[in-house]
Amino acid sequence: MTVRSAGLLPWTGSGEGLRVFLVHMGGPFWARKDAGAWSVPKGIQETDEDPLAAARREFAEEVGVPAPAGEVVDLGTVRSGAKVVRAYAVEADPGLAFRSSNTFTLEWPPRSGQSQEFPEVDRAAWFALTEAGDRIVRSQLPFLDRLREALTNG
Repeated sequence: MTVRSAGLLPWTGSGEGLRVFLVHMGGPFWARKDAGAWSVPKGIQETDEDPLAAARREFAEEVGVPAPAGEVVDLGTVRSGAKVVRAYAVEADPGLAFRSSNTFTLEWPPRSGQSQEFPEVDRAAWFALTEAGDRIVRSQLPFLDRLREALTNG
């Protein structure tokens, strides 16, 4: 069975001033990584859940603030490992900022028998589209191209 995930990609500005809001994945694996360690705020879509509703819910859980309201642009899907990720873009206030994230439990250090909680997201930031392309996980790169195309073509 395919795992489905949904996310919301906030954007602001236009042309060369276009910026997107990405989150840095939390936990020990990503702690010292930057390039390829940022993502669209996203998470698992429940079986009967509307993907846009899942994207808005996951945004609030991972960023700690309500998802930006407004008209969304469906950026389609990409495959990321065993998951199919759907993303929506939404224009947002440039003052949007990370507050807090939900957590997950992981045995850490490995094979220690000890469990620790880590945030799913440890920070978030606005990036120019070019810089975002250097930081976002490779499988999600098409979302940036699709956003640029959607905004260019109206």
